[in-house]
Amino acid sequence: MPKETAGGLLHIDLSALASNWRTLRDNAGGAEAAAVVKADAYGTGIEQAVPALARAGCRTFFVAHLSEAIRVRAVGPDATIYVLNGLFPGTSPVYVEHKLRPVLGSFEEIEEWAAFCRSQGQKREAAIHVDTGMNRLGLTVAHGLTLKDRAECTDFEVALLMSHFVSAEESDNPLNIRQIESFKAVRETLPGVRASLANSSGIFLKEKPHFDLVRPGYALYGGNPTPDHDNPMSAVVNLEARIVQLRWVEENGTVGYNARWLALGRRRIATLSVGYADGYPRSASARGKSGEELLAGMVVVAGRLCPFAGNVSMDLITVDVTDVPEKDIQRGDTVTMIGGSLDLDEVGRRAGTIGYEILTNLGRRYARSYRGKQG
Repeated sequence: MPKETAGGLLHIDLSALASNWRTLRDNAGGAEAAAVVKADAYGTGIEQAVPALARAGCRTFFVAHLSEAIRVRAVGPDATIYVLNGLFPGTSPVYVEHKLRPVLGSFEEIEEWAAFCRSQGQKREAAIHVDTGMNRLGLTVAHGLTLKDRAECTDFEVALLMSHFVSAEESDNPLNIRQIESFKAVRETLPGVRASLANSSGIFLKEKPHFDLVRPGYALYGGNPTPDHDNPMSAVVNLEARIVQLRWVEENGTVGYNARWLALGRRRIATLSVGYADGYPRSASARGKSGEELLAGMVVVAGRLCPFAGNVSMDLITVDVTDVPEKDIQRGDTVTMIGGSLDLDEVGRRAGTIGYEILTNLGRRYARSYRGKQG
């Protein structure tokens, strides 16, 4: 979309993305650093992010869906690609066609993959997922301890044993230790099989549970993997919105749907051409009175933080810009919605959600621009 006609401008820094991968690799204690590029590379674009990461040295990628894996293969012909969400019945031929690896999380999936490999007369690679505490996907630890005795596991190559942290961003959570110990117990029964446990935050735990491969996701795109400390990652995403209109609202006037925001005194309102249809969460709405400290969205206008005023609507957001000198703001200007002091985690906090959701909801109506080498 041409930037001149777009309501929002999304800037993605591929050099920062590559730099973040190198930072995570350097903190992984010699383990291989993969990259999680599910959800369209966390909203930044698989077709742009994967080549940038590959040029930085990344060789292994994880996605959630088979359709995403096929897209990664198209731009990563030599990559190792794992599909996290398991093996859907009857899809084994698609994995082989595109040289993909399923992550098997149940005996049913293991049996189906093994039977397919037998029918082909060739051992194919797959990962096995053991659940150490999430209770979401994967074999139980008790079942994982029996893998060495399962005949089906000799019909294919177990290329990776993996699990997933529940609360790695909480560095002192005792569940981290329990998960590490459970994972170690299963790993010891499968000598020679590569192992992976650490996500972005797991890389930075003092226990250093790096094993053979780490799987960063959120941190690659600028999210803070160490919430109790300064963010070691560089910003990758910057989002700007265009001002459609400026108006004055008189004292006791209301703004937005359901009249949830009240002007105490005369206030100047900027209307932005972005809304929840563009992926900006409605939960960032400001409901109250002007001047109140609200946990709601903010934007940067001419270098000043300005609060939302009223509900986020489908295509528009209203902002109180009274404190911005009139000479510094006009129709058609852009304001910063993500960037600078409004990093992903702060934007998520103000919307009552997490930066992950902000990233992965980035809409397709934005004009996208990429900095750094791509393709």
